[in-house]
Amino acid sequence: MIFRSLRAGTLLTLALFILSAANAQTNNSATTEKFNTLLYYIEQMYVDTVHSEQLVETAIQSMLEELDPHSVYISKEQLARANEPLNGNFEGIGIQFNILKDTIFVVSPISGGPSEKLGIQAGDKIVTVDGENVAGIGITNQDVMDLLKGPKGTQVDVGIKRAEAKKLLDFNIIRDKIPIYSVDASYMIDNEIGYVKVNRFSKTTMRELRQALSKLKAAGMQSLVLDLQGNGGGLLNTAIDMADEFLSEDKLIVYTEGRSFPKDETYARRMGMFEKGRLVVLINEGSASASEIVSGAVQDWDRGLIIGRRSFGKGLVQRPVQLPDGSAVRLTVQKYYTPSGRCIQKSYEEGVEAYRREKFERFENGELMSLDKLDLPDSLKFKTNIKKRTVYGGGGILPDIFVPLDTTQSSEYFNQMLRSGTMNQFALEYVDRNRDELEARFPVSETYLNDFEITDEVTDELIGYAAQQEIKFEEADWELSKNAIAIRLKALIGRNLFDYTTFYQVINELNPTYVRAIEVLRDGTFEKAKLAHSDF
Repeated sequence: MIFRSLRAGTLLTLALFILSAANAQTNNSATTEKFNTLLYYIEQMYVDTVHSEQLVETAIQSMLEELDPHSVYISKEQLARANEPLNGNFEGIGIQFNILKDTIFVVSPISGGPSEKLGIQAGDKIVTVDGENVAGIGITNQDVMDLLKGPKGTQVDVGIKRAEAKKLLDFNIIRDKIPIYSVDASYMIDNEIGYVKVNRFSKTTMRELRQALSKLKAAGMQSLVLDLQGNGGGLLNTAIDMADEFLSEDKLIVYTEGRSFPKDETYARRMGMFEKGRLVVLINEGSASASEIVSGAVQDWDRGLIIGRRSFGKGLVQRPVQLPDGSAVRLTVQKYYTPSGRCIQKSYEEGVEAYRREKFERFENGELMSLDKLDLPDSLKFKTNIKKRTVYGGGGILPDIFVPLDTTQSSEYFNQMLRSGTMNQFALEYVDRNRDELEARFPVSETYLNDFEITDEVTDELIGYAAQQEIKFEEADWELSKNAIAIRLKALIGRNLFDYTTFYQVINELNPTYVRAIEVLRDGTFEKAKLAHSDF
């Protein structure tokens, strides 16, 4: 989704919008009276007890669904939680956790958070909260959030079981603001190619991205792989700022238009940190909204190559509208357009369910395997701004280099382990049992990446563990997927020992779009595209 924060220049427009809304309220008084009259009669005469508040919420939700798939109602209770990823923080004790054998298992304390400062460690098990037992009672992820999250400055007491300790360790934790990171990983692929994985567009994304770019440039980065696969979007202003890091001044990044809002063009306005190096952006069917703004701007200005599969196709801008009871509506108010004039919003004329199903239909109709399955009429053709390459609008960003979905190592046995969370749980337990030995052998991520191997003994343990979860071993499936299983298991163990950067350094070996990007930067394909990156 995209949400746009108000700027000073829009205040006059907003005032006119409010005046227009007031006039519309007068003109539509008959409609309002009709709704209120019906609600009155339902309350007074309906055969059963009526919950008017719920009726009104249902009516609002149905009304918004008639408009478009991205105008949504958010209750007062849901609103704060929904905003947390975009604000870049929440308030709590600061741990990443998993529920392992009906016990809260600390995967890792969040750097700089109150739990880390008190000495809570990866592998600790939380068995009491405020004196109440929380182990072996069927606790859920939501239960844990309800118990441990809370306003900054409030206290929660936890009892922790630690492997080497003979009795419970008591910690009195003062809750604080906890960061939600939007840059999952950044590292050098080789001496010249850097990699950054961004999972959302939030208020803190640009600070994180600039820190990553600064670190990579200091390490010698000449080319960048920006991974936006699966990134569903976020704040429009953050997308604009990200594109500005790659485009020189006076380049149009995006423009928006809506019935009640005039055309608003936004241009690059500052010296970016990576305006001239070779740039590759990775996208797929899960890349949406703000990801498509960045990809569209890079593509339209011939700044870099877009590699992967067609993006989701969301070109609508939402603005939050507060309602009197503390709830809110995120209302679509504008469409956005890429610099060449493309609106990449896919059709929603057949309703919300058909709209949501469309992404899955791409697999069924074969588009994820071949672009030949995609209908691309001349009416959707546009030209890039400098090199006049052909690009397409009308439903997502189409990559410059298509990479099909890879299912060659997939099997039902492997998929069952993934769907059930068996591999994640096994990796957690494996690290918990062997943490001291692993930390002694691999004091830093680099030694782990170079020297750790998934042995036959470990895979036999995994097969046995899966059998305990009623996942039947299939020899043919194992032969097909054993390489992918070993790589994923190493990635998960690395994440539990170190961080998400270690995870992506391992798991990206299974990502054909990532592999193709490196080939493009090494085999001369990038240069053959004759882009304009060196002209910026």
